[in-house]
Amino acid sequence: MNILQQLFGSGPKVDIKATIAEGAFLVDVRTPGEFNSGHVKGSVNIPLDSVTHQLAKFKNKKNIIVFCRSGNRSSQAKLILEQNGFTNVVNGGTWNNVNQYVQ
Repeated sequence: MNILQQLFGSGPKVDIKATIAEGAFLVDVRTPGEFNSGHVKGSVNIPLDSVTHQLAKFKNKKNIIVFCRSGNRSSQAKLILEQNGFTNVVNGGTWNNVNQYVQ
């Protein structure tokens, strides 16, 4: 198992590009300062420490992709969302990773 599988799990491989094309809710969980220095077009900034207080923003979304600078905070955000009943969450890893799939 490589380091990425250890970090992001070795569950079913999600096609991030296809998920984005289907209109995924793109959530950048970095700080507002990080977000303002560059972000994925069409993404919303919900910092990791605000996720539990803003669960309503995630309701009724077909797919949710969370991402950050390194993949660590997005991993935590995915866990928080799953603990609150969301089953359609993908850890996109870094914002640069997600950004390459956004037109």
